Amino acid sequence: MTNSFKHRALGLLAALAIAPASQAWEGKTFKVCADPNNLPYSNQKGEGFENKIAELLADELDLELEYTWFPQRMGFIRNTLKAEVEEGKGKGYKCDVIIGLPTGAEQAATTQPYYRSTYALVIAKKRGWDDIESPEDLDKLSDKQKAKLKMAMFDGSPATTWLLNHKLLDGSIPFQSMDADATISTAERVEQALKSGKLDMAIVWGPIAGYLETHNKGAFEVIPMHSEQGVKFEFPMSMGVRIPDKERKEELNKLIEDNQRKINKILGKYKVPLVDADGKLIDD
Repeated sequence: MTNSFKHRALGLLAALAIAPASQAWEGKTFKVCADPNNLPYSNQKGEGFENKIAELLADELDLELEYTWFPQRMGFIRNTLKAEVEEGKGKGYKCDVIIGLPTGAEQAATTQPYYRSTYALVIAKKRGWDDIESPEDLDKLSDKQKAKLKMAMFDGSPATTWLLNHKLLDGSIPFQSMDADATISTAERVEQALKSGKLDMAIVWGPIAGYLETHNKGAFEVIPMHSEQGVKFEFPMSMGVRIPDKERKEELNKLIEDNQRKINKILGKYKVPLVDADGKLIDD
């Protein structure tokens, strides 16, 4: 059975049991809003895990995948998900789905979570910190050792609160969570800083930790963080649609439910640390 015939057959079976698979989608395209240069999430070469998940969903719907590119920072949703096509009002929107948004994000209607991850401590090996096997080991360092520690401190990150609570903030090096230069991703900036020796370690969001691990095999130790009183490290992630777009949201929820194992497999290839709803790490 060819793939295209298989998809049509599966679509027919689905139509007999539930609403038609493509009912919520206009035309023949699955239109995704994405950042053109934001690995490990997405890029124009289709190398990010959100690209792969978009390909999976488009394939399941038997629709062509089409992107609208814009840097995923201030103005992203306004210029993509909420932007009508240039031909004018009533002609539809530039794109219909954002593959990665925090669950409950205010500017869009978010689906059920399709993954949960946690922040992780990434340590450059052979810099004198190889004995650190847990975040708590940082507490055991002497004041002299802490003074030598070159650790990233991101604005607006729970990691900064954690560093403050554990008296590790004094020697930390400020980093912006979102740089004005959209040609380089946060993951790439941290990677450069760790490889150059500007940083010894950083506490970063799970997918970025996975990127650093896969792009520098054997060079970094990745240790998942866990929440403690006053500091939350685990968060759910969803897909997003326009707020009135209930039908599309419901169909995405069904797609997520039916394809969760395939989605987890994609995330596994990118070494994204996954946690369950209670914040416990999910084994491979």
